[in-house]
Amino acid sequence: MLKVGFIGLGVMGKPMARNLLRAGYPLAVHNRSRGPVEELAAEGAKAAFSPAEVSEQVEVVITCLPDSPDVELVALGPKGIIEGIREGAIYVDMSTISPVTTQKVAKALAERGAHMLDAPVSGGQEGAINGTLSIMVGGPERAFERCLPLFEAMGRKVTHVGGTGAGQIVKACNQIVVGMALTAVAEALVLGSKAGVDPEKIVEAISGGAARCWALEQRAPRMIQHRFEPGFKAAYHYKDLGIAMDTSRAFEVSLPASGLVYQLYGALKAMGRGDWDHSAIVTLIEELAQTEIASG
Repeated sequence: MLKVGFIGLGVMGKPMARNLLRAGYPLAVHNRSRGPVEELAAEGAKAAFSPAEVSEQVEVVITCLPDSPDVELVALGPKGIIEGIREGAIYVDMSTISPVTTQKVAKALAERGAHMLDAPVSGGQEGAINGTLSIMVGGPERAFERCLPLFEAMGRKVTHVGGTGAGQIVKACNQIVVGMALTAVAEALVLGSKAGVDPEKIVEAISGGAARCWALEQRAPRMIQHRFEPGFKAAYHYKDLGIAMDTSRAFEVSLPASGLVYQLYGALKAMGRGDWDHSAIVTLIEELAQTEIASG
């Protein structure tokens, strides 16, 4: 069985690492704050004190980190993954970052004889806990095949989408769709509620037809209840949409609706709600309409 390392034990990373442990993989873990490390160590993982210490003792090292600079630092910085990684080993980055950073890190690791997969995920905290994530993977096919059992321990839908960086491109596409869907659900609930219809009845009525989607099923209840503890932070969605906009400029693709949703999430972050769940976009729509969703 592959020896695995996991770096980045946050809202998503900790349950993903726990699912690898439960699947029986020998696991070394590292995180900037020690609490999650100690928690997983009590469950059977081996604690490490740097990314290099993780990579030097495993065949596959996985990261799940907030942004491009974090990945670059952990992978290539002092005491980084590159200092300990073995020839033939695989680095799997499950963060959502710029494809440009992915290409840079992959090139540096290739010079050490190691391989890289970019494998961002979708499904939020619930998917990470339940092992039902959607995982979109870019990179060498042989490395993908070797890591497929690991992905299957963390996700339900695993797709090899192309070469290095392709996973990040597909994740940008995913975040466009999710961001628009959340905004659409928010607008529908605010409109219906202000017009006097119970928003729970709106969800019940439209969820059986063409409007059915993850945002409606999984996030409309949060919007109605104003329950915004983060399953996925609004600030992260803003960051992800920024990656999509950067990518659109690089390929000369106009994304007018995506640009608007990007600005709405930017406004939400500027209002101090970046640490709220991304479904909190409804609060901005409420304020623009000078109303608040009322159920029952």
